[in-house]
Amino acid sequence: MRQYTKQGLWSLFLICAFPLHLWTIILAFRDFSWVTERTNSWDAVGVLSYGLIFAFIESVAVFLVTVLLGFLISKKWGEDRRIALLGTLVLVASLWAMTSYLYFMLQVAIPAETIAFLTSLAHPLRLLYAVSLALAGITVALPTYLVLRSEKFMQGVKAFFERLSVLTLFYLFFDFVGLIIVIVRNI
Repeated sequence: MRQYTKQGLWSLFLICAFPLHLWTIILAFRDFSWVTERTNSWDAVGVLSYGLIFAFIESVAVFLVTVLLGFLISKKWGEDRRIALLGTLVLVASLWAMTSYLYFMLQVAIPAETIAFLTSLAHPLRLLYAVSLALAGITVALPTYLVLRSEKFMQGVKAFFERLSVLTLFYLFFDFVGLIIVIVRNI
């Protein structure tokens, strides 16, 4: 029995590409106005195009790592279940990365009461690590358990990924357009 089929690999690639492209487009539109004000709209389109090309390259890298990690998953589960599990874990990791970046981008400050409480403890860093590890563990373990044990959840994940795949195809088209724009700008 093969680990992956061509269709399974394509679906996994589309799942891996979605969060990276979505985040790139969000950040690009956030920066579009100040780049336009600084120079002009054509430069802002160029910045967006470079961002999309880098998102594509990152998508390929994440996909390759995900495929390699997929070899660690037992073959006793069908390919659909393994793809759903890997895709879910990629989305969870992406959400954590986006949340981490949002923390700094939005300049969130830890409340003074929380800092005072932590400084009153003998080992505040241990508590922070324990809470972080528990929260991260739950966000990984719960979806993993549900994908592997619940057929209804598995079917919901598959349907969700099919919808994401259609949207990601548009993002890949924008990557191609971005590549054309970068080539035209550099000729």
